[in-house]
Amino acid sequence: MVKIGIIGGSGVYDPKMFEDSEDIAINTPYGAPSDMITTGKFKGVDIVFIPRHGKNHTINPTNVNYKANIHAMKELGVTHILAPGTSGSLQEEIRPGDFVFSDQFIDRTTKRKSTFYDENQVCHIGISEATCPDLRKILSEKAEKLGLRYHKSGTNICMEGPRFSTRAESELYRSWKAKTINMTMVPECVLAREAEICYATIMMVTDYDVWRDSDVSIDVILKVMSENIEKVKKLISEVIPAIPDKRVCGCKDALKNALI
Repeated sequence: MVKIGIIGGSGVYDPKMFEDSEDIAINTPYGAPSDMITTGKFKGVDIVFIPRHGKNHTINPTNVNYKANIHAMKELGVTHILAPGTSGSLQEEIRPGDFVFSDQFIDRTTKRKSTFYDENQVCHIGISEATCPDLRKILSEKAEKLGLRYHKSGTNICMEGPRFSTRAESELYRSWKAKTINMTMVPECVLAREAEICYATIMMVTDYDVWRDSDVSIDVILKVMSENIEKVKKLISEVIPAIPDKRVCGCKDALKNALI
């Protein structure tokens, strides 16, 4: 049976969307997840929600316990993860207010553990396509249906943060043909692949980073995010019932030839 995990900001979670919601505490071998986990149902589908940065957004991107969050999802039987988050645009055609369903990343993080297999076993996980193609296809179809501005794929730069880019960095990433930049895709998507969970980002573009000769500010990000949050909820509401029970993508068998 399908069970959908959502990892995102507290604004994405709306108790009115879900039935039989309950907050539960889970501990994992990697410590506690970011906050209490909310479980519930949407149109008969089981839902698990984790606020990535904590319910009061007190955890910076480096300090998110990604391993605990993904392990908790796996422990609760989650099969698919939808991961909304904000991002900056690195290309003119990707405008604030757009959604990008990233299929690639370039990892610019430096302080994060990106594998569950860092002690007694080695795992060379395949990540050539960083997110689930089947889940991205559904996201694109539903975004089209809702009339949202979206991009069905794109390379995301995942930087360490919590600072924003310098202009030199932003121009370098543009020269690499990257489409967006954020601070949380890695190692979240990598750990989800190791857990054999289908994973897809919902990048909410809030700004043009700093390459357009303007600084990024929290005020601008929050303003655009608040204008888009209802669109994200509508998109998620359309996607959840459309996810089929049977998985045919490679995500479900990702460990098959990865372990030594």
